[in-house]
Amino acid sequence: MTPTLVRHHSHAETSTRVEPGNRARDWAEIQERMLAPLYEAVYERLEVGSGTRLLSLGCGSGLALLIAAARGAGVTGVDTDLERLALARTRLLPGPGSDAGPVAGHPRLLEGDPSTARPSDGAPYTLITAFTPVGCSSDDGEGLVAALRSAVPLAARGSTVVLTGWGPPERCATAPVLRVAGRLSDRDRDRDRDRDRDRVPRTGGWRPSGRDDLEELAFRAGLNPDGSGRVACPFGYADMDSAVRGLLSTRLFDAAVRATDRAQVEKEVAEALHPHRRRDGTIWMPNVFRYLVCTT
Repeated sequence: MTPTLVRHHSHAETSTRVEPGNRARDWAEIQERMLAPLYEAVYERLEVGSGTRLLSLGCGSGLALLIAAARGAGVTGVDTDLERLALARTRLLPGPGSDAGPVAGHPRLLEGDPSTARPSDGAPYTLITAFTPVGCSSDDGEGLVAALRSAVPLAARGSTVVLTGWGPPERCATAPVLRVAGRLSDRDRDRDRDRDRDRVPRTGGWRPSGRDDLEELAFRAGLNPDGSGRVACPFGYADMDSAVRGLLSTRLFDAAVRATDRAQVEKEVAEALHPHRRRDGTIWMPNVFRYLVCTT
């Protein structure tokens, strides 16, 4: 199992101005591995291997693809985040002189929506995954439904689609920390309402996942739910700095940063993390994530 206690990553101070590339590296080096138990549990249940043709929606910096490729799967990933995608290419498509080992098969990493991912050899995908947890903000399902409607025609009839989301808030120690995002982003929406009562407020932040969020998304995308599971994914960090940077790399705090500023968000996230700080300075938060297995 991929370890989830992340070593310290040296930045002299947690900066109030972070370049997109730095945030993508924070995601790849600190936060992404926290979901490795989820990836591995799904692949084990579905017996992902040499006969699997996988399309990953929102593939990020490619850890889930790398794990699938190590099991022998043919992998394709799509994402709109160019910085994360560049890191995925470094992992899966190492260039000459790279220390990275070869990746089995011919991985494809594509920018944009799933319509760019039509199989080059004409053979359909057998598995589609959406490992970015849904149900965290009021509008994050809309984009996923659209992506699924583009992706499903590229898969064979009866193929498997996996959707993922946060577990119940009472089973997720990180939930109170994520509520900081919702509270701070509400200030932005309140300011918009005060300025223009007819304007539709911007969505964002975080909200607790509903019990049937994944099933509702599946039905909207024309999928048939066919089983589910829960996986423990503890968030472990070597120190407070790594914890703050890792959490802010998730993009769940973007609306909060817009509503206030990064320094304020970092301060309040650190305060919310204090109950989870252990005597040795490490941060540890048990969490549960849920996945839904569907068929096309």
